[in-house]
Parts: sequence; structure tokens; C-alpha cells
Amino acid sequence: MILPGIPEMVFVDLETTGATATRDRITEIGIVHVSARGVERFNQLIHPQARIPDFIARLTGITDEMVADAPSFEAVAGDLIDRLSGKLFIAHNARFDYGFLKNEFKRCGIDFRARVLCTVKLSQALFPDAPRHNLDALIERHGLVPSGRHRALADADLIFQFWEKLWPLFSAEVLQQTIATLTARPALPAQLDPDLPERIPEGHGVYIFYGENNLPLYVGKSNHLRKRVLSHFASDHARGKEMSLSMQVRRVDWIETGGEIAALLLESSLVKKLLPTHNQRLRRNKELCSWRVAPQLEPVPDGPNAAQAELVWARDLNLGAQPDLYGIFRSQRDAVEMLTEIARKESLCKVLLGLEKAAPGAACFGFQLKTCRGGCIGRERLALHHARLLMALSKLRLPAWPHRGPIGLREDLVVHVVDAWCYLGSASREDEIHSLLANGRPEFDLDIYKILRKAMRCLPTVAL
Repeated sequence: MILPGIPEMVFVDLETTGATATRDRITEIGIVHVSARGVERFNQLIHPQARIPDFIARLTGITDEMVADAPSFEAVAGDLIDRLSGKLFIAHNARFDYGFLKNEFKRCGIDFRARVLCTVKLSQALFPDAPRHNLDALIERHGLVPSGRHRALADADLIFQFWEKLWPLFSAEVLQQTIATLTARPALPAQLDPDLPERIPEGHGVYIFYGENNLPLYVGKSNHLRKRVLSHFASDHARGKEMSLSMQVRRVDWIETGGEIAALLLESSLVKKLLPTHNQRLRRNKELCSWRVAPQLEPVPDGPNAAQAELVWARDLNLGAQPDLYGIFRSQRDAVEMLTEIARKESLCKVLLGLEKAAPGAACFGFQLKTCRGGCIGRERLALHHARLLMALSKLRLPAWPHRGPIGLREDLVVHVVDAWCYLGSASREDEIHSLLANGRPEFDLDIYKILRKAMRCLPTVAL
């Protein structure tokens, strides 16, 4: 049961007042200590210095009365640190148990660190075809014998039983290599806290890298925050950008969100607010423009130099509500390049598009190259040319706001308030929604627009 290089192990389980390590408290700790001397079991009820919620009491059977005379965590911290220090810390969903213990020790002024092995991940690595890896699944699959459930020592003993079941199935070399892989600490820049991976949450959110003097370096979003942040450093040797970030970063902050859309909106907002040096793509661009093309039912422009497409600027328009607009571009150059490419592919006249000038009655250069059908000299009717232009641009048509007024997009416990493709903010209460509506619409933002188009396809909509 003892592997080379791992002389002592502690199988640990906790019962707590809730699921948040920074706020909730431990009510019971169970430890199965395995060493060359044998197996030793330890169990201790702990007064959480807070009321135990009713649903937790029903789940664990631990009540306020049971812990009334139990010691506080601070009173047993010295004994616990002796029992845990220097051993391989093994728990099921280990981030939960380890995170709670680190926070409890921190309140006592103790910096607790351990090499941590999660038996959920161990089961996934050794039994990749198994559909589930929670403790109940392990009990069923491996024939573990519970002496109780949702009590600390009973669950710690189940984890130990799972460990014992592995020995007939795998060689010591396989177990040793798997554990080494699962417990290897992620490579981090030397200037960052080595405990950073344990503190970063795993869900949706936005992260911010800061450099010297709190200079914002990079803002990113992820549906798996911890994995994404660490990926920057895992590949820092292979990509110039990641290497630069690794050398410059001094601090990492993060903000959890209730879903992917909230993370995307927050990322876009923070990039424009903080202007991080490595986020050029999402930084504010005030030169947004679009092509305006009147519907075919309107009279088409007359004369060889009367353009059928007009470049218009976002600052002069209500982009979210105005019809007859095609494409949104970050610069005039991008807009002209796009329309020029369409003219080439569809044999449209650059003079009629306003991209070139020509003398009255003269053919454009494209007609001479046989890339124009002659609309500039009357060989093609202007109405037909205009119709072909509209057809070529159809996929780029900007949809006008499809609602009569502002709407809410519900994600998790919040509502994202949107009007005319503009994001007004997020709210969890009715009064907050009214406050956002009273503030009016911000200026049109291309990145927000793209996010909202996606959001309206996947989130439920409520009229406001």
C-alpha cells in the first residue's frame, strides 16, 4: 500500500456548513493516516462558530447540538497541522477539502501547503471508460463498503478502500507514474504565488494579468478559468506572446460570472476600460463604418459617378436600429477592401460603387479588363446592377433591432439588459433593471454587437 517516494499518506474528508471555502466553515474532519507503521484513523467534530443550515444538517446528520461542545478549528489547528504536514494529501474532489483546510489554517495564521491527489482525477485516469467517478459510483463499481455516508471519517475510509482496490489491478510503476502526473505542480513564473492554481476557480469568468506598477497586461475570458490561466504558462516556451506575458506578469486577478455570455460581455468591457497592452483586437475603435445601399424599390442613382453604395460612419448613425446597412468595419480601408473584392467576384462596376471616378460617357478600367458588365456606359441597366449589388451584399446586411424596445437576456441568476444591439448592463433585481434603462444607451460597440447576436440565439428573452 506504500509507494516508493510516498512514505506517508492521509486520506481526508470534511463536512462543512456550505460549499464556499472563504465563507463557510468546517464541522467535521476525518483522516485515515497510512504509513509504514500501519493505518491510523482520526475523527474530530469542530464547532463552526456559525449556525449549521438545516439542509446541511439533514444531509450529514451533524446538528448545532452535536457541535455545541466541540473545539473550534483554531483549538485543534496545531494537532491537525502535525497530522497533515509532509504527507500526500488525498481526497475525493480534493480542491474542495484542501481549499477549506487552507482557508481555516489561514484564519489561524498558518500557511498550510501539501502535495494533493484528487481521487476523482485518479479514477478518471485509471478508468477512462467509466461513465461516472463520484463517490457513489466508486462504491458501486469497486464494491466499497460504506460505514456511513456524508460523515467525514466514513467517507475518508471509502477513499482509502478505493486506494486498496487499485493494487491488484495496476502495478506500482503505473500507480506511481499516474500519481506523479496528477500531482505535478503547474509551471508558473517565479514571481507568482505558487498557490495560485489552487485559488483560481474552475467555472466561467474573466481573468486579468497585471505587470509592474499594476499595469494591465492582458484580459481574457474562459468557461474554465483555472485551466485557461495555467495554459498561458504551460506554453510560454513555444509562443512569443505567452513568453512575454510570463516575463511581465506580477499578479493575476479574476472575476467569476454566471455563464459564458456574462464572461464575454465583461471581457469586452474590461478591455476597453483598462486598455491592456496585449489586447489590441478588442480595444476601442471609434472609426466604425458601414456601407449604406438603398433598397432596389427606391430610384437608383443616376449618372456615371453617382455611387450606388455610400460609406457611412457609426458616429453619424443609429447602427442598432437603422436599415439598409451592410457590414461593420473597423476602418475605411477595411470597408473599401471588402467592397472591392465583391466587385471583382461579381463583375460589378467600381465607378457605380463609388470606388473609382470616370469621365462622363467613358468606360471604367474594369470594363476594359472585362471585369465590369458595362453599367458605367449603359451596357447594363443601372437597376440590374443595383440588384446584383444587393444580392452580393445580402449576407452582410445588418439586421435592424427586432424588438420594439429594450429586452432582457436571462443567464443563470442575472438579466443582461439590451437595447438596439447595445449592452446597458446586467442586473439581478427589478430596481437594478429600471436604473439601467434610465441611464440610456451607450454608443454602438462592434464586439458587444457580435456577442449579443450569439446571446440572442442561445438565451431566453424577456421584454422590458
